Amino acid sequence: MNFSGKVVLVTGGTSGIGKDTAIAFAKQGANVVVAGRREAEGHAVVAEIEKTGQKGLFVKTDVSQEGDVKNLIEKTVEKFGRLDIAFNNAGVESAGPVTEFQVKDYEHVFGINVLGVLLSQKYEIPVMLKQGGGVIINTTSVLGHVGMPNVSVYTGSKFAVEGITKVTALEYAAAGIRVNTVAPAVTQTEMFDRVSGGNADNIAAMTAMHPMGRVATPMDIAGAVMFLASDAASFVTGISIPVDGGILAR
Repeated sequence: MNFSGKVVLVTGGTSGIGKDTAIAFAKQGANVVVAGRREAEGHAVVAEIEKTGQKGLFVKTDVSQEGDVKNLIEKTVEKFGRLDIAFNNAGVESAGPVTEFQVKDYEHVFGINVLGVLLSQKYEIPVMLKQGGGVIINTTSVLGHVGMPNVSVYTGSKFAVEGITKVTALEYAAAGIRVNTVAPAVTQTEMFDRVSGGNADNIAAMTAMHPMGRVATPMDIAGAVMFLASDAASFVTGISIPVDGGILAR
């Protein structure tokens, strides 16, 4: 895949799926903007991007804050003059029985996972409209397709983003903006480490969920994102690609 001359934005780009995807886009010729809340990690990702010979930019951003998102898009256009591909990947998790969730948990998870996507699209789309088109990929989850006990708030947030993506795809299909989601299963990231607690039994149980017998790597997800961003997917909009090792085939 060749993304030469393209400008890519990755939210949640300081680690895991976002980090690996940002670097992968740079290796295929794109200039990449990395957004996240952790400055040291963000600048480290930009350093990796620049090792490929491409340009990078880190913008400290909390996607649940409208001012931060507006500033992110303004900085992107100021630096690169355009925005071709946006990977709205920032997300957080929450677990526990539905009877035990706290309102603050809902506000935190929905603020980043749902409002963060809405705000990102709100400011990305006008830039893409002015230049005649673009691509948006939102990160959801297999839990945006099926339920699982003890993750009601997280699952609800991912179902919401699946719906928002379909609506946005319909609203802007005729304007040349494609909007899709990538829906990972368990992926080897910091979130995986937090959820598993490093416990061997937990890791084994999470691995066993996948018919392929392993969890995903961040690059497994990056490959699907890059396909959706590429000209190979030029007639693809409003869909979700599960990258789940076969979970949803059961």
